[in-house]
Amino acid sequence: MGVNERAGFLAVGELRDEVAAGRIDTVLLAVADMQGRLQGKRLSARYFLDEVLHHGSEGCNYLLAVDVDMNTVAGYAMSSWERGYGDFVMRPDLSTLRRVPWQEGTAMLMADLAWEGGADVTASPRQILRAQLARLAERGLCSQVGTELEFVVYDDTYEDAWRRAYRDLTPANLYNVDYSLLGTARVEPLLRRIRLGMEGAGLYVESAKGECNLGQHEIAFRYAEALVTCDNHAIYKNGAKEIAAQEGKAITFMAKPNQREGNSCHIHLSLRGLDGELVMAGEGPHGLSPLGRAFVAGQLACLRELTLMYAPNVNSYKRFVPGSFAPTAVKWGVDNRTCALRLVGHGPSLRIENRVPGGDVNPYLAVAAMVAAGLHGIDGGLELEEAFEGNAYASGAQTVPATLRDALALFEGSKPAREAFGEDVVAHYANNARVELAAFDAAVTDWELFRGFERM
Repeated sequence: MGVNERAGFLAVGELRDEVAAGRIDTVLLAVADMQGRLQGKRLSARYFLDEVLHHGSEGCNYLLAVDVDMNTVAGYAMSSWERGYGDFVMRPDLSTLRRVPWQEGTAMLMADLAWEGGADVTASPRQILRAQLARLAERGLCSQVGTELEFVVYDDTYEDAWRRAYRDLTPANLYNVDYSLLGTARVEPLLRRIRLGMEGAGLYVESAKGECNLGQHEIAFRYAEALVTCDNHAIYKNGAKEIAAQEGKAITFMAKPNQREGNSCHIHLSLRGLDGELVMAGEGPHGLSPLGRAFVAGQLACLRELTLMYAPNVNSYKRFVPGSFAPTAVKWGVDNRTCALRLVGHGPSLRIENRVPGGDVNPYLAVAAMVAAGLHGIDGGLELEEAFEGNAYASGAQTVPATLRDALALFEGSKPAREAFGEDVVAHYANNARVELAAFDAAVTDWELFRGFERM
């Protein structure tokens, strides 16, 4: 990294100086859980430097074996009442040490999870991605990734939204502000705070723009190496919620918070050689090299089987509506937003955009799935079908799974998933999906009450 790219980051020596000067007193040690959320500890900065820096810290292994509400649930091999819910070790990744400008006197860094004996926790999202990036490196390849994460802003606090059962909330914009400078100006104080906060934490902000849903916006960040982008994504998502709460507002990254347009998280991925040479771009059709064509062919071949890693929740599947800019057809096209996979750019900027993930995606799992799918195409020498032209919603092609239950069945039966991730990882995330389905199946929804309370 150059000097400017390190802005916001801290070396250990710099942290020592900041602590000695009284400017930093707290260090957040964070891990990404199954949902891609940040969990961890607030450590005194002195204790971090004296102890955790050298030895790591401990956390209950139930952090990778609970539901969204942090309830302990059955079915996980690595963590259960029978196994005693012991600890795993949080090993600090010092390359991620950075300032947290929106929290006074605070720095933070990501951690990798290991068992007491030193073995990696293979079901940890960060370790799943690391494993796929290692497979790329074995072939002399690396990946650059950018994520485009949308959210909806409400002029209500999170507490008020909870008390009102998330009904009748006031969106920050009352009409479609897609690309509108006037409309986004209404929310600019919040957007600016988020942008500047992320810059201060070492992220490279590109832009902010309005989107179609009422109060919907997107802040875009410059692409980076895959693991760096996923860390930044998780930090941004957590930080944006914290900043919104400080401003008396609430933002949601739910895939489909209402009947209008959902929150997407388009993922852009390109391949390079380890020394930076172009390997995805070439002289073939649409500027793809033979390797690039095989990589995209792998995305198509595995998309349905790996959708669980792109759309992990019941609500995720509500986005997939024809004509909604969320994809339904498993097709690829050149700059065609009706396809699940969109080829964008030329030469050094050539990349594939996966339009399936929503704002609720775990970025580590989604990028790991894209890498695994691409390697499936490269290793198998898969041929790429012709690019689709026209309206893919009306193509009659195979579609993205319609429900979480459909995606779970495809994932559990996927040979590419088992070969890439291993039996333990497939079983772990399949169980997570079953837990969510069981909770949803047992819930009585507003739709059922309005439909049946009086009239049935």
